[in-house]
Amino acid sequence: MRDLNKFKGCLIGGAVGDALGYAVEFMPAASIFKKYGAGGITEYELRNGVAEISDDTQMTLFTATGLLLGTTRGMTRGIMGDYDGYIARSYLDWYRTQTESYPLPEGCHYSWLVNLPQMFSRRAPGNTCLSALSQGGGGTIENPINQSKGCGGIMRVAPIGLHFCDKGLDPSEVDMIAAKSAALTHGHELGYIPAAMLTHIILRIAERSDSISEAVSDAMRVIPIIFPNAKHLGKLMVLVQKAVDLSKQNISDLEAICQLGEGWVAEETLAIAVYCALKYADDFEKGVIAAVNHDGDSDSTGAVAGNILGASLGYDAIPKKFIENLELKDTVSELAEDLCNDCQMTEYDRDEVWESK
Repeated sequence: MRDLNKFKGCLIGGAVGDALGYAVEFMPAASIFKKYGAGGITEYELRNGVAEISDDTQMTLFTATGLLLGTTRGMTRGIMGDYDGYIARSYLDWYRTQTESYPLPEGCHYSWLVNLPQMFSRRAPGNTCLSALSQGGGGTIENPINQSKGCGGIMRVAPIGLHFCDKGLDPSEVDMIAAKSAALTHGHELGYIPAAMLTHIILRIAERSDSISEAVSDAMRVIPIIFPNAKHLGKLMVLVQKAVDLSKQNISDLEAICQLGEGWVAEETLAIAVYCALKYADDFEKGVIAAVNHDGDSDSTGAVAGNILGASLGYDAIPKKFIENLELKDTVSELAEDLCNDCQMTEYDRDEVWESK
């Protein structure tokens, strides 16, 4: 049975980690601790009273609308294409928010998010995503658009694990949807396989109430079966296992994360997030704080750790201080509810509000 607390926890949790880390994304650890003290950044750095999200959360929300667009088409017309195709259309709308001004000219668009002026804020959008989408965002696993393994593919796929909860699909099919969605812009094996692994983790937590440890273990079992011929899979598996092992050791978080990387590439983003989520499986706040206080891509590692911890612990476990000033919190919550409730329309039974989206 779908649990709205987990859906909201996953998306809001990701936005929290993103917003906390966004303020220090390009700062070395030494500078972070010098500025914020021995504990690093532990509270939002507000701008005009708002904890700003980055492109990570923006693209996550567009992933959600792409999924819902595809399902709605299937429910109301009885026919639909592949989910990654609808997600690609939604990403092209996100690209327009980064390259055009609000409001967009009247015409065709696929995501209702383009109606929100806040979405037109550029928050250090990834060059790989921008470049790939400028070419149409048509990358596939078979015909990669580039050889990037940056974290822009993994940081946006959490809604896929949520959306297919209790839909009866084999988890490997869901994982492959995530891989294909990441491959739209990131063509290296390690640009899209970590996205599949993260999706598997979130699906197991949301659908079966697995512990984080159980979900990670199952993902490590299944991913090599899905991608048996991947040349670079071994590097990912070694790194994630290292994250698991480090989470059980009595060393500082910064020391552990330094052994895993900086998170600019997808396998490191996943490993850092897994380490933090396992180490602080019962404490959302400690987990996301650990995930952002290091040398690397703090908003992305914070976002993915927040996705995992939020899905596991639920929205109610996220401290209120992280929700109060969070940018677009109502929109994030609304999309979590939409993913959880899913399309209720059919060809003969319409819903005016849903149809307007």
